[in-house]
This record gives sequence, structure tokens and C-alpha cells, in this order.
Amino acid sequence: MRRPFPIVLILFVLTLVASCRPAGPGGDAWRPAPPLAGRDQVASADGVPILYHAAGSGEPALVFVHGWSCDADYWAAQVRHFAPSRRVVAIDLAGHGGSGADRQAWTIEAFARDVAAVVESLDLDRVVLVGHSMSGPVTVEAARLMPDRVVALVPIDTLQRAGTPPTPEESESFIAPFREDFVQHTQTFVRSFFPEGADARLVEWVSRDMAAADPAVAIAALEGLFAYDARPALGGLRVPIHAINADLYPTDVEGNRAHAPQFEVSIMPAVGHFPMLEDPAAFNERLEEVLASAGAAAR
Repeated sequence: MRRPFPIVLILFVLTLVASCRPAGPGGDAWRPAPPLAGRDQVASADGVPILYHAAGSGEPALVFVHGWSCDADYWAAQVRHFAPSRRVVAIDLAGHGGSGADRQAWTIEAFARDVAAVVESLDLDRVVLVGHSMSGPVTVEAARLMPDRVVALVPIDTLQRAGTPPTPEESESFIAPFREDFVQHTQTFVRSFFPEGADARLVEWVSRDMAAADPAVAIAALEGLFAYDARPALGGLRVPIHAINADLYPTDVEGNRAHAPQFEVSIMPAVGHFPMLEDPAAFNERLEEVLASAGAAAR
């Protein structure tokens, strides 16, 4: 019997590629937070220009990595909250936001090198990688690339289960609707990750923003995501890994600890896949608690 398509892979999907457009529902100007002002630029390992926003000072630095078809502005409320007490960085991965899109292979490894390029360019000695959805795996791989710099990982609504990658047939069955009608399917897909009672303006803004991605890049990124197996990288990490996940889907803590014994999770109730947008104040408070528990409080 065919095993069911792992829900964690569906959740990872929300994180990967393509650029997000700052257009509100119905074309109005509403958005969840004002955009971050200004980006600097560095070349990734393959030469693609990567834009990022940096502010504040103090260690360890927080490096925020967005999900599929999103950009650094999805972390605007977190950047503004944490910048007074420490260095904060929010990255536009390749193919997202203002970063370049001239890339041949849209893999998790390539996105991880985008993160490493920014961290190394800023010469950040001690960093906490905060990765939403698909960027759970991205930050796991980035930590493998930078073992002397990364002091903790905080996955956000991701890594519910570090299972085996899907078969090619399972991957194609999931991706096929995106190939047929990318905009419509993306909007429907994204709306399903909000709970009942979610702010309708936010649901529409996120769903339309993510549906504005370049389909070619986004679909290639999904293929790269489904081909990635996080278990080898997880098994080599010794830093704290403390996820903040929503309560929509269960997190297999014991299963994850088979690969990373240090894995912990805090559950946020009454939010969906985008807790940093749905309840920024509660999310920021929870992130402060997780950082303290992981020994990564500001200093």
C-alpha cells in the first residue's frame, strides 16, 4: 500500500522559492507590517546576488530565513522587535524578493549557500538561524556549512517529522497541480494553512503574494526540496535545535530525536503556518523564551 504523502513535506513546500510581491488583496495597500527599509548585497557561491537587511548590534546575531515564495519582509515585525538588543539579519533567498534569479539548480544546498554567503560577508561569529517552513531544511544545511558560527537553530512551523523524502511519483503527484494552474493552486494551497478565524486580510495578502512567484523558479524549488534528505545533516549537528510549531499538525519529537537527540519543540496554539505574521507579539515572546532556553539570549 502506498504510504500517505508526509504532511511535513507539504509544510516545507510553503517555504521555498520564487519572489514575493508586496501587493495587498484587491490591489489595496494593506500589508501585515511596513516593509524593511534598505537592503545590502553579497554574491552567493554561484555568483547570484543575494539581498539582505541588517540592523542592530550584539550577539548572538539572529538570521531570519523566509519560506517558499516569501521574502525578508515576512520577518519585519521580528527585525524591529529584536534589533534594539542584538544584531538581526533578514535574507532574500535567491529567486525571492530583490535577490537574483539566474540559477540553474534550485536546491536546498544552494539556498543554504545563500545564507552562508551573507553570514560570512558580515563576519558574524555567533549566529542563531531562524528558518520558516522550507527554510527549516535550509538552515539545517547552512549550519552544516558553518559549524564554527552557528550556535542554535530555531525552525518555525517545520521539521514536524524528519522522515524520508517522497518517491518521484509522490513528488510529481504533489507538484502537478502547480504546473497546471500555478496561481490558482498556490492561492488555494496557502489559504489552507490558516485556521478558522484568521484575519481575512492577512490570508488574502499572503496567498496572493505567494501566488505572484515565478512559476518556473517555484516549481524547480519544490523539486529541489523534495529531493533533499535532512537526516544526514541533522545527525551531524550538535547545537540546540528548538522548533516553534503551530498546533495544526503534530510534531514527531521522538522520531526527530532519532536523528538529532537535542531536538525540542514549543507549540503555539491558535495560529497556522505563519505565526510570526498571525500573532507577532506572542511569537516574539515565544522566540525570546526559546532563545533563552537554548543558551542564545542577547548579551
